[in-house]
This record gives sequence, structure tokens and C-alpha cells, in this order.
Amino acid sequence: MIQSMTAYARIEHKADWGNASWEIRSVNQRYLETYLRLPDHFRSLEPVLRDKLRKRLNRGKVEVNLRNEFADASSNEIKLNQALASQLLDVANELKNQAGQGELNLVELMKWPGLLSSDEQDIEAIGKELLSAFDSAIDQFIEARSREGDAIKTMLETRLQGIEAQVAIVREHMPQVMQWQREKLQTRLDEIQGELDPARIEQEMVLLAQKQDVAEEMDRLDAHVAETRRILKKGGAQGRRLDFMMQEFNRESNTLASKSISTEVTAAAVELKVLIEQMREQIQNVE
Repeated sequence: MIQSMTAYARIEHKADWGNASWEIRSVNQRYLETYLRLPDHFRSLEPVLRDKLRKRLNRGKVEVNLRNEFADASSNEIKLNQALASQLLDVANELKNQAGQGELNLVELMKWPGLLSSDEQDIEAIGKELLSAFDSAIDQFIEARSREGDAIKTMLETRLQGIEAQVAIVREHMPQVMQWQREKLQTRLDEIQGELDPARIEQEMVLLAQKQDVAEEMDRLDAHVAETRRILKKGGAQGRRLDFMMQEFNRESNTLASKSISTEVTAAAVELKVLIEQMREQIQNVE
């Protein structure tokens, strides 16, 4: 299935250490561009996140936002290294006895490395949890892209049917148009006084008929409709191919309009342009 480049997803993750939320949004872009907004303590996740996005997305301007709150730090207990404290006190008292003077400074002793500790957040372990939650966010994000892609595909199918209908109208009217043009030319020739070369007249009528014949354009439009349906059925990242097909559709509709000599064909050419432009606008959002 085809996917839209416009989508949004949000995932919340709650744990003992706190909570976090991932937000992913995207709009259409010619190539894949990623913008990450992460808290400073999770900046190390950026290369991994970009790699995950590149593996699963092809086009679009993608913005990723991570918000988090840690649990109340006041609940963390300060722990005393009892063995180390006992050794420090023994050494301090021994030094005091040998010196015969001085007082123990407990504040200074508390600065000894490793004497006091507290339960700190394990950023590395939390990062792994957040990456797992990010995978879920990407899954949700791609599902949103697919749903939007299905809606675009339905719209394109409807417009393709409209193009087929306009082609049928032109084919139906072309024999009458050609006959009318032939009779009109013959009437004008009959009004001309003097001798005219019948062979030259026939030659000119053949050339005129060739200039006004749109059978080739109709055949190519039918072929473009079939190819567009094949691309939609194949799915995947088909935005560029579909955009190219719109250029081909435009080329044939312009040629048809330039050859038109009747109101019916002109109206069909105008309607074709409207249908093609509607498809082109939507295809700008296809990945």
C-alpha cells in the first residue's frame, strides 16, 4: 500500500523512575529530513533514533520530540558506607591521639569519596526503555501514514475513473466531429469559384484530419491510467513515480486541448486538467 508523508503519533511510557512521551509528526518533503528534540541527558540516543527512522521511512520532513519527568528525587535515600566510615573514624582518632590535639571535623570526613551515596537514575537503562517505546511510536506513526495513504489511493482511483469517462466521451464524439469538419470544409470549397484540383483537395482534407485526430492521445491516456493503477497496487514509496505520471497525463491533456475543434472535446479537455490537478495535489503527500 502507498503511504502518506503527513502523519502524527504519540506514545506515553510510565515507569518507576518517572514518565516520558514520544511525539512523531511529519509533512511532505522531497527527501527524508529528520529533526530531533531530546532532553540533554538523552542526547546519546540521537544516532540510534536517526538510524531507526532511515530504516523505516523514505521521504518526509519528520520531527521527533521526547519529553520526560523523573520521579521525585527527594525520595532517594542517602546511604553511608559503614565499613569505610569506621575505618576513617579509627584513623582520625589515631591521628588525634598521636598529635595530642585537634578535634574531629565530621563535615570534612563526609567529603571522603565513597563515604556517602544516593540512588541515582540509571540513564543507560532508561534509554533502553525509551528506545523500545520509540519503536512502538514508529509503528503507530506508520499505521497513521498507511491510513492516510489509503484515503489518497481511494481519491486517486476515483479520479482515474473520471479520466476514463472523459476519454470515452471524446472517443464517442470524434467521428461526428471529423464528419462535421469535413462537411464544413467541403461547403467552403463549393463556395469558391474556379477550378480546384480534386487530388489537392483530398490531400488537404487528409492532412487536416491527421492534425485533428486524437486517437493516439486517447490511447496514451488509457495506458497512463493502467500504469498508475499498477503503481498504486504495487505500493511502497511510489510518490516520485506517481508525480512523473502526472506530468505524462498533463502532456496528453494539453495536446488534446490544442487539437479540440468542438465544445464537447474542449469541455472534456478542461475536465481532464481538473482531474489531473486534483491528483497531482494529493500525490505531493505520497511517500
